[in-house]
Amino acid sequence: MIIPAIDLIDGKTVRLYQGDYQQKTNYQQTPEELVASYYEQGAQILHLVDLDGAKESSKRQTKRLQEIISVAKMPIQVGGGVRCQQDVDDLLALGAARVVIGSLAIKEPELVKSWFGIYGKEKIVLALDVQISASGEKLLPTHGWINASDTTLESLLAFYGENCVQHVLCTDISKDGTLTGSNDGLYKELKQQFPAITWQASGGIGNLDNITSVAQSGADGIILGRALLEGKFTLEEAITCWQNA
Repeated sequence: MIIPAIDLIDGKTVRLYQGDYQQKTNYQQTPEELVASYYEQGAQILHLVDLDGAKESSKRQTKRLQEIISVAKMPIQVGGGVRCQQDVDDLLALGAARVVIGSLAIKEPELVKSWFGIYGKEKIVLALDVQISASGEKLLPTHGWINASDTTLESLLAFYGENCVQHVLCTDISKDGTLTGSNDGLYKELKQQFPAITWQASGGIGNLDNITSVAQSGADGIILGRALLEGKFTLEEAITCWQNA
């Protein structure tokens, strides 16, 4: 499945390079325009990220999120700065189909694991950003990749358990925003190791061949951001490519 992404700062469409707020690109298309366009081209779900909220949860763009969700004709998974159960409740109340949880899933796994029992595994997406070490370990830095962590992807998923987790959005940090291709080997390995999980690949997609490679890796879906915004291909072309891979 192709999942178009919209990132928000000050209510406007932006993209960061490898999570760096100092390397921000602004785009003319409004989130509402993109939502309408993506729906017309066949999007079945949208990925919406509140980068203000991710940086500081007290600055969550609640009003803008609600405005965007209210005009969308497809389900939206929403992330950015989820720090407590009230944040999950608030985002679901705004109309989010799923809540994306990143750093907290690593910092407070017991708490987040309890939410799967409360909301059900369909309502939560774990966003795990991978930093591959020189020795090949899949480390999970937190808070927008600012804070290092010695937690590995495998150990965290073993803690949660495949029966608990349904959706995992996995990004190889070194690929994010680069348009240089995805880490296909990573997704092939993860799908083989954790076949019951629905894997959303993210980072590095710059052309249709990259999409074909990810589809063939075994990933269940792919997040597309910068490539769509910069017209490398259309969403419709991406969906066709995925289906034909």
